[in-house]
Amino acid sequence: MKLCRMARVAVTLFSVVCAGCVSNQAGRVLDDKTLVGPEGEQGSMAIVAEKEAAQPATATYNCADGSMMTIRNLGTSIRVVGPDEEEELPASPANQRSRYGQGVDAIVLDGREALVVKGRHSPLTCTR
Repeated sequence: MKLCRMARVAVTLFSVVCAGCVSNQAGRVLDDKTLVGPEGEQGSMAIVAEKEAAQPATATYNCADGSMMTIRNLGTSIRVVGPDEEEELPASPANQRSRYGQGVDAIVLDGREALVVKGRHSPLTCTR
């Protein structure tokens, strides 16, 4: 019983000591570029927003293996036209506009690059 009581006292004291170590003031933002710290010091901050670049409606890509392909952006899917085939790939998942795929075929669009995965072959990088 005495050990249990000592443990409760130790936990309570530990909680009180830790609470005293935490500042109750947090930094705040005056406007979209000025940050005020807990001590009133001001500094600037950079706001970086990664904006997904819109892909063109139709683009031709040159691939690392020497081949070429044309991608037509249809909104929720893309149509890939190669020298010997044409295939439509839906967005995967459906709520985004950079990854498309079906089965074991996939294309990831990132700026001016397209990463193409076809079946069990190694990924192929293509640029426009």
